[in-house]
Amino acid sequence: MTNVPLLLVAIGILAVGTFTLRIAGPAISSRFELSERVQGVLAAAAVVLLSAVVATAALTEGHGPVGVARPAGVLVGGVLAWRKAPFIVVVVAAAATAAGLRLLGVE
Repeated sequence: MTNVPLLLVAIGILAVGTFTLRIAGPAISSRFELSERVQGVLAAAAVVLLSAVVATAALTEGHGPVGVARPAGVLVGGVLAWRKAPFIVVVVAAAATAAGLRLLGVE
């Protein structure tokens, strides 16, 4: 059974930490200026981090790999997003691809 008070305290601490980080960014950035090179590295790091999260979520489940359906859906969604399709089209096409493959028996 879950310790509810401990869980609520943890959620509160994470909420305060998230809010603090969101406020700290603009407050700190107004005090000093980063070079163009550092800004480029930070932008690239954000893309790499997001790509790693997407890859992990799309390719693994638990401690093992997933089948073909989920990565195929993510690929379809990624291509449509890259082609600047409307967000709802991206989401529906990705879900329909994964669901269609699963319906056909492809995991």
